[in-house]
Amino acid sequence: MPVWGVWLDGAWYFSTATTSRKARNLTKNPYCVVCNDNAEEAVIVEGTAHLLSEEEIPRSVPVGYKAKYGWELQGSVFKVQPRVVFAMSERQFPASGTRWNFDIANG
Repeated sequence: MPVWGVWLDGAWYFSTATTSRKARNLTKNPYCVVCNDNAEEAVIVEGTAHLLSEEEIPRSVPVGYKAKYGWELQGSVFKVQPRVVFAMSERQFPASGTRWNFDIANG
């Protein structure tokens, strides 16, 4: 499902309505994939989404969201902690393919 959000401090933050199918699905199964909307410069993030309490939301997240989209962050806020990230440039494929592995246990 497409989501708008912000990448800050090594994680993807996004919001969705608390009652949305997306929020309910991620609460039951937090494994997810997030990717950008530019297939020619693809970035694919595989990770785990965690529902954040209001106190857990870094102050920079609503600020970044407002700066990027021009409106306030609303609803339930999730943090996607990356496990693996893939990136590739279509013009330089297959030589451009890159993979990063993240050690979630050690942040």
